[in-house]
Amino acid sequence: MIAASHPQLRAQEVTNQATPATMLPEEPSPSSSLESSQYPEAIVVPSTEKTAPVVMESDMQSKTGDRYVLDGNVVITYGNRKVEADHIEYDSATGELEATGHLKATGGANDEIINASHGTINLNKQTGRFYDVSGSVGLKRSGHNSKMVYANGHPFLFTGRVVVRRGPEEYEIYGGTVTSCQLEHPDWLLYAGKFEVNGEMASAHNSVFHLFNLPLLYMPYVTHPVSTEGRQSGFMIPVIGESSTKGLILGEQIYFAINRSTDLTVGAEYFSSRGWSQSAMLHYRGLDNDFATARYSGLLDRGYVSGGQYINQGGQDVTFSGRHDFSAQTRIASDMEYLSSYPYREAFTENFNQAVSTDILSFAYGVHEANGFASDVRADRYQGLKRIAVPATPTTPAIPAQEVRIFHAPAIETYSTDHALGTTGLLWNIEASTGGLKRVQPNFVSSGVTQRFDLHPEIAYPLKLGEWKFLPSLGVRETLYSRSLEPPKSAGEASVEHRGGLSRSDVEAQVDIRPPVIERTFDSKFVEKLFGSEVRHTIEPELKYRYVGGVDNFLKVLRFDDVDVVSDTNEMQYGVTQRLFLKPAKGKEAKPCKVAEKTDKDAGQDADQAQENDGGDADTDVPVSQCGAREWISWRLTQKYFFDKNFGGAVVDGKRNIFDTTLNLSGVAFLTEAREISPLVSRLRVRTSAKMDVEWDFDLDTGAKKFTSNNMLVDLHEGNTFAGLSYARLNAPGRSYTQGTSSLVSNFSQLRLLAGYGSPTKVGLGVAANVGLDLNLGSVQYGALQTSYNWDCCGLSVEYRKYELGSVRNENAYRFNFTLANIGSAGNLRRAERLF
Repeated sequence: MIAASHPQLRAQEVTNQATPATMLPEEPSPSSSLESSQYPEAIVVPSTEKTAPVVMESDMQSKTGDRYVLDGNVVITYGNRKVEADHIEYDSATGELEATGHLKATGGANDEIINASHGTINLNKQTGRFYDVSGSVGLKRSGHNSKMVYANGHPFLFTGRVVVRRGPEEYEIYGGTVTSCQLEHPDWLLYAGKFEVNGEMASAHNSVFHLFNLPLLYMPYVTHPVSTEGRQSGFMIPVIGESSTKGLILGEQIYFAINRSTDLTVGAEYFSSRGWSQSAMLHYRGLDNDFATARYSGLLDRGYVSGGQYINQGGQDVTFSGRHDFSAQTRIASDMEYLSSYPYREAFTENFNQAVSTDILSFAYGVHEANGFASDVRADRYQGLKRIAVPATPTTPAIPAQEVRIFHAPAIETYSTDHALGTTGLLWNIEASTGGLKRVQPNFVSSGVTQRFDLHPEIAYPLKLGEWKFLPSLGVRETLYSRSLEPPKSAGEASVEHRGGLSRSDVEAQVDIRPPVIERTFDSKFVEKLFGSEVRHTIEPELKYRYVGGVDNFLKVLRFDDVDVVSDTNEMQYGVTQRLFLKPAKGKEAKPCKVAEKTDKDAGQDADQAQENDGGDADTDVPVSQCGAREWISWRLTQKYFFDKNFGGAVVDGKRNIFDTTLNLSGVAFLTEAREISPLVSRLRVRTSAKMDVEWDFDLDTGAKKFTSNNMLVDLHEGNTFAGLSYARLNAPGRSYTQGTSSLVSNFSQLRLLAGYGSPTKVGLGVAANVGLDLNLGSVQYGALQTSYNWDCCGLSVEYRKYELGSVRNENAYRFNFTLANIGSAGNLRRAERLF
């Protein structure tokens, strides 16, 4: 039916309501033809049970029976699809449509676009045939700048001599190409005699991959996801690599898309010098915070012979982490790991920090929170390998590393935040726990499971005197053990477990004093000229007195966690924190803060362009970092003075002593004898600009006149250039400190450097390198050199990596990664291991 034409009406104003049949002439009169040539007409075909209404627009039209002939800017819309052409003949009875001249068919669930010279379409069956085709799936035109953007994560573009549509989302492409590159001359193309596309994937047999117009790789079968929602199961791109210890590396993985929320990847790699490696990874992502991740890796090692000794470094590593929220107040969570062999992880993991880590903590818990109270049930397992610094000599063999395992199986805990005690002004809180514990190590094994009950209530009364704030508190603690420890009677004798129970009680008193903050703003013209802003200086003093008494059996307590290292103490902690803030000078504070947001992320606009599109004024809209004060420098110094230098008799001379009060001050042990003053703890952080950060942390032992720890970190980033430096020095009693002898980890000095230019998405050349040095041994622990080059739609990365971890691992590895935009990557250089 032909809608009435009027000079003030356009085609887009016509609804899909059918007009009376009497208004439709069988043959257009000359005057109506002239009028329709000046203004486009819209024709609405009544909907049927099989198809959606068909709306037709054109400059000229005629109708004979059920057959429509449309010419000039023809647009036919049906459902979520549209057909455009210079000339279209359409039979409304059969749904057959013939189009010639600049044919364009668009729409569908996957944002399909087909450009052809001519073709036929059946609107009822949604089938068709197109000739001389170029098109795309998963691309759409941006609303505000008409630029083609990616509509989903699986887009691709195609060409073909003939394209046959066999259904709403089913195509066959003959004599064509496929790519994901939106360029006039794509960087890469996949050629095949026939491509098949359905609503979920595109596939081809006997295809040839071309890179920069050069045939590079023959692939007997290849698939690519098409659906905007679903994921496709299939084989991943094979892995090829080379290593000085593993030999030639060949690997393959299979990806299973189980459902919308779950996927599984299973793979295997063959190391020509060592054997077969297996891997599996399961991912689940549910609603809100619900998730589950499981990983498995293993190696069937053939081993090797060194110094006449057969060495096998095979093993398995299994991890699982997950969380499920029953409500906003109740949840369960876990993070577990099983490692069958420390040498396996040290020799074969690609992460240096993991390779040198000897601690494994697994836990699972359920917690319920309500009204400031939290109750949980938890179980955990600690596994650690402790190295002893007693090297082998011609007459004395080396002492092997010792493994320590600690279990909480299980524990029930309740704790609370501060609650008001009526109208008295008092605040109270409580901590309570009960559970079974067990400890296993070479020189000590607790028999059975030790039961422990701990109760710790506390009351506090906040006070304020002018600008001074005081928080005095008083608490008691009662801890019951079903077993205890029998201290050694002489040096060199091991401690033994005693079957008798133990009760530990104490009284705790504390006063936290916060004097007023001292501050001053420097706003002279000289300061503003020097720093470009005002400078505000604040001084925050802190003072805390703490007394704990009643723990007269510290040496008889079994050690499982921090609850068991409570000791008597009479101490004063004092310190000061200084901060420097850069604040915009007067007259600039009124400028509003504005964060430029990307209005079209897919279009690739940067923040500056988005701000310009939003009408931002450069004179009034300033970055957040410039419209308010920002912290420039912060420096905290703190120290403790112990009035009771023996901690109620808990200190044992010549051994490393760890108490809860020393752990709360610093993670570095320092007590090997009775002492009155702790190391001076310093934490200095400087943010010189938005592009550079500096941090220097140290513990200065004024008694021993040495730095027990000294760490420095520098981070710099300017555009695509980045650099980093970290220095770590530890010189403190080790885990196995005895009469001046400590473990290897007590004295080390390491330097790590990182520098590079580029980014994962930067077009052009990128290069980066890092290195880890052991300054005590004067050796390289690890190092890597990566270089990459990104074109518009693909990129290549190559890496050389070195590990030098003593006799366990001395490896040189070469890895690469070739990436196709929106497709995937091939190679053995994983994303998490890249330096960029």
